[in-house]
Amino acid sequence: MRAVAISLAACSLIAARAQVVKNQGYIPFGDAPINYRSENLDDPIARLQKQLDSGEVKLEYEAGRGYLRPVLLALRVPVSSQTLVFSKTSFQFPKISREKPRALYFNDDIYVGRVHDGPSLEFISFDPMQGAIFYILNDQPAEHPRFERAALDCVQCHVAANSTRGVPGVMLRSVFTSPSGTQAAGTPSYITGQDSALKDRFGGWYVTGSLGKQTHLGNASLPDTADYLTNYSDIVAHLVLAHQTQMHNLITQTNYQTRLALYAGKAAEVARRQIERPAEQLVRYLLFANEAPLEEPVAGTSGFAQEFEARGPRDARGRSLRDFDLQRRIFKYPCSYLIYSEAFDAIPQPAKDYVYRRIFEVLSCREQGPEFASLSAQDRQAILEILVATKPGLPEEWKEFVNHPDRAQARIDINPTIQKGN
Repeated sequence: MRAVAISLAACSLIAARAQVVKNQGYIPFGDAPINYRSENLDDPIARLQKQLDSGEVKLEYEAGRGYLRPVLLALRVPVSSQTLVFSKTSFQFPKISREKPRALYFNDDIYVGRVHDGPSLEFISFDPMQGAIFYILNDQPAEHPRFERAALDCVQCHVAANSTRGVPGVMLRSVFTSPSGTQAAGTPSYITGQDSALKDRFGGWYVTGSLGKQTHLGNASLPDTADYLTNYSDIVAHLVLAHQTQMHNLITQTNYQTRLALYAGKAAEVARRQIERPAEQLVRYLLFANEAPLEEPVAGTSGFAQEFEARGPRDARGRSLRDFDLQRRIFKYPCSYLIYSEAFDAIPQPAKDYVYRRIFEVLSCREQGPEFASLSAQDRQAILEILVATKPGLPEEWKEFVNHPDRAQARIDINPTIQKGN
């Protein structure tokens, strides 16, 4: 059976290897200019820990469910985002099974994993400059609960060229599994994103909701969910998760490569290529250029879709990048909501200029290359209008294009058509 699994927190399945790595103490990107070892962090978990230390926030332990619910509440992670997976991709893998799958929860900046009767909660929390930061929380009653950073083990799986684009990140992994949930010997592993066909997803996961006649590899029949926060493993949450994981990695990759190129003082043309290559990939993913279409409508049942859409922001016409389509694609307006994230805003110059320029070229219809053929003129106009109304800090050119279309069109007419970036 094929299984799809997201690796969260520490994922070292070979204890001896993990111990060697820990003794060596090697962490990729530990040196300047990235300084991944730095304790100067501003991710949601780091902020919550400061609130716990000051007494501003307290976590109340719940018998049978530990700190999970209060932590989700404190981090504003919706319970409706719950997805259940039995693939053994956690350092607590001995406790994961078909009968007791691992529960995953997420919002725009955080991923939370809980294994039934496991000793620790697992977290990936995104720092605007450093990307994925890995934590665990001892899930036993304590007077002063404390999140512990767990980088040494985690980055051995969570920094990989194919799965996380070579930076500390997060992934959806598709593998063939044995009945116990471990990867079958000699079988390949795949990375799942928004470009993956639905028929190849969800093996090893439980999936609730409706997909019409579309087939997938997941299990529609849930186990006993009395020990979980909800009775769902929502299809819409699955779709958002597949988009968001690689979007996070692309933002981090663009950030890192820009900082590395500027720090190295490379020749201008060499540095430009190093910066613009990941930035172009980011633009294409952000605008869903490679999205696998839905063949039939999809609907969730947990309330996740409604909660997700409610987080806005919206323009004067009530439109939001968080509005779902779920008829032929995930979102009604195909531009990633992570454009509002702190991590996106932290992309350093000149990559930020490149990203904004390329997005504007596409949305203003100056870019007519085949990569963005899935975006209709109506899609582009709507996305541009929504962003101008809701995204602070956009270039003035965007606002003028929306507010004075006649003048903007005159400028487009005298400019050559742009096919694509480098």
